[in-house]
Amino acid sequence: MRIDADRGVCISAGNCVMAAPEVFDQDDDGIVVLLADPVPESEQERAREAVRLCPATALRVAPE
Repeated sequence: MRIDADRGVCISAGNCVMAAPEVFDQDDDGIVVLLADPVPESEQERAREAVRLCPATALRVAPE
């Protein structure tokens, strides 16, 4: 599984980091940074939750 992150849309809410800290981080400006690409199987459920929780819809599960 891969995640697409649109850094230009990110509003720095940090929900992704709270939901899946092994997959997401934030840079010095608070913008999303992907830590795992592809997402390990053990983190996929949390990554999907992060996508769901993103208030800016900056994250999406990439098509296979």
